[in-house]
Amino acid sequence: MHRPFRLCLVVSCLGLSALGSPDAESVIAPPPKQGAALLKTDILGVFAHPDDETGVAATLASYALGQGQVVANVYCTRGEGGGNMVGTQWGPALGILREAELRDCLKRLGVRYCFFLDRLDWAYTESLAATLRKWNHEETLGRLVRLVRALRPEVIITMNPAPSPGQHGHHQAAGVLATEAFDAAADPKRFPEQLTKEGLTAWQVRKLYYGGSSGVTIATITTTNALADGTTPADAAAEALANHRSQAFGNFRNSPWLRRPQSFTLVKSVVPFVPRETDLQRGLPVSDSAAVPVRLPEPAAAPVALSFVPLPAVARYQQWVKAQHLDHVAAQFQADIPLIAGEANPVRLEVENREGRDLAGEVSIEVPAAWLVERTTQGFSTASGRATTLAFQVTPPTGSPDAELTAQATLGGNLLKAVCRAHPVPRMIVPRVGAAPLLDGSGNGWEQIPTAAIPPSNLVEGHVASAADSSATFQLAFDEQRLYVDVEVKDDVVVSNIAPNDIRGHWRSDSVEICIDPVGGAEDTMGCFKVGIFPFDTTGVVRGARDADANQGPIEDTAPGTRLVSRRTSDGYRIQASIPFSEIGVKPTAGRRLGFNLIVYDGDKRNAAIGENINKSRIAWSPRPGVQGRPEDWGRIELE
Repeated sequence: MHRPFRLCLVVSCLGLSALGSPDAESVIAPPPKQGAALLKTDILGVFAHPDDETGVAATLASYALGQGQVVANVYCTRGEGGGNMVGTQWGPALGILREAELRDCLKRLGVRYCFFLDRLDWAYTESLAATLRKWNHEETLGRLVRLVRALRPEVIITMNPAPSPGQHGHHQAAGVLATEAFDAAADPKRFPEQLTKEGLTAWQVRKLYYGGSSGVTIATITTTNALADGTTPADAAAEALANHRSQAFGNFRNSPWLRRPQSFTLVKSVVPFVPRETDLQRGLPVSDSAAVPVRLPEPAAAPVALSFVPLPAVARYQQWVKAQHLDHVAAQFQADIPLIAGEANPVRLEVENREGRDLAGEVSIEVPAAWLVERTTQGFSTASGRATTLAFQVTPPTGSPDAELTAQATLGGNLLKAVCRAHPVPRMIVPRVGAAPLLDGSGNGWEQIPTAAIPPSNLVEGHVASAADSSATFQLAFDEQRLYVDVEVKDDVVVSNIAPNDIRGHWRSDSVEICIDPVGGAEDTMGCFKVGIFPFDTTGVVRGARDADANQGPIEDTAPGTRLVSRRTSDGYRIQASIPFSEIGVKPTAGRRLGFNLIVYDGDKRNAAIGENINKSRIAWSPRPGVQGRPEDWGRIELE
């Protein structure tokens, strides 16, 4: 009975002896952190996919490795909708691989914690609305708020949510969620069950930053300062990002741009805004009682404003910016409006009256030479505190490039002016055929069907040396059951590096993508039919897979009625497709209008590894950066 007591006594004596020694502080380690203290975070990154930390990786390393701060990252998805350059994993299996790569990356950066919101990565879209609808905006925000309240970060860095051309809708969503979480996590009325049932408390983040320079306070972080091991944060980032090998990041070790200073824009803050910063934690720490968000004065609104009505995505962004009081960092968008070439299109202008009295006047519109306007001047009247919308019917000529439209109005001696960019999209009449054209790669039966061209100048991305390098012609026809597509591609180096068990990610190699929008001008691709077609896999067989719509995967599973034919030609290849209208989701009635685009992907690497991403260029019938995810900018076809 006495032995435990004696042992305790010995231990106690030893402990007393240690405490009494002059260097006791050097031998006694502090107690380990636990509970809320264990989770306390200095910097929290909020991103959409694994590898989205790329642009800020050196900054994360600077704080984590250089200053010993606690850095945590949150990812909305595991990247299961992306490509895979190192294997055949796809979908959830790809998410497992990408998470493993990510954790190796973050370990090298010194990022301590990594969490996921477990939202679905469903390939490429430029639509924030479609993303938040599919993710369930409120539920996802609640998941992020839970993490913010648990981790209690001083600073959040995230992605700019502005709907700039080419900006992934998932990236926009990550920025929106992080911005909203700044306020929601501090509001006990938001997601109160986290406080009453989960033991969390409300937390006011001190500062929120977007990556890049777009506001009144810009923080510039040096990435070449020396770390304790003799390397720099830029070196650590280069080594870390190379772990994203499935996304072809294996050569990031040799990326000199990582050594450039990284910029951030202060978006929300509890400390005053200043023009320039060199530390994301300038002004911190701040006590909880003093952590009250600072709101910059909003610019005074003009008494009367004239503007072109933008696309819905931009209009919603502008409304969100006002609700979040972010005018100081909001991207300024010139209205950009797709117009169908060769026919009259409504171009809408809005006159907003904050004058305090009713107004009346005239608005005129100016278009380029050879463009037509039904009436160049229209009168209007608008009550105080209201807005009036006017529609001008504008016809751009066939084949015309993008152009500026200018509107102006004179009210009370003041000249108001508005400018927008008009983007003409092509139009085609699709003939009805009594007998289906042959699908044997020969072109027989297609002789009387009109042909459209995709020249090298119709560039979406990359570089095309000549028509022989990459160009195409195509024909469309239909009958009661099917849409028929015939595409002749000129390609001086045809590459077939995609294995039969890897039919996805058509942008990695030579391919053709057929894009069909049943609505004709839809904001997102969720209701579209999009199929990427490899002319030949590594066994010489034509293969296709739907991508970035609501039904992704090889057509054997997702579009079993679609038929494909491919044949090698002397200067490239020819693809023919027969697509049932039942799989497109429309009935082929006369006069039916659809959105349509045809995109040609080219990669000229003769010795490409199997599955390697060799994409060099993209051209399209209706070209624009990121057009594959934006049906508004596709051409229009009309069934005869």
